[in-house]
Amino acid sequence: MKIRARMQGDVADVKVLIIHPMETGQRKDPQGQRIPAHFIKQVTATLNGTVVLDAQWSQGIAKNPFLGFKIRGAKVGDKVIVGWSDNKGEANSIETKIAAVL
Repeated sequence: MKIRARMQGDVADVKVLIIHPMETGQRKDPQGQRIPAHFIKQVTATLNGTVVLDAQWSQGIAKNPFLGFKIRGAKVGDKVIVGWSDNKGEANSIETKIAAVL
């Protein structure tokens, strides 16, 4: 995962690249066998421990999804954590501190 959070005026702009295969369960491999579904089910984001985003995803999201969102009321130096969990029980998270725009 990669994350960036920068202040733009009074709003923090957060961008996250999530590395995940996001298989729908509909595709077949070269031998004709169905590739099992493997997709992110939930994404959450917190600002200093307070949930600011809680999203429910499904198979319709592209491989290595990019997520961008804005947070009002954030300040430079605040901690943002973005995490996900998938249908196979895997999970990951990443954190950053909000930077000032130079």
